[in-house]
Amino acid sequence: MATVGYCVKCKAKREIKGEKQITMKNGRPATTGTCTVCGTKMFKIGGGGGVKAKAKKAPAKKKSKAKKKK
Repeated sequence: MATVGYCVKCKAKREIKGEKQITMKNGRPATTGTCTVCGTKMFKIGGGGGVKAKAKKAPAKKKSKAKKKK
């Protein structure tokens, strides 16, 4: 069963195609994908019953040992 969300363009509840579980900046889970009818991006706050995806941290930048010339 696919997750159902509200499509703003169709103004109706539709299934979310290509749904992906994400975590928002505040740590809450959300689901994002596209409308099956019109293809508009859809977003639903809440877990949606799927597996939670953890946000990946960017690797730390390495400091270069080269000295700047004056």
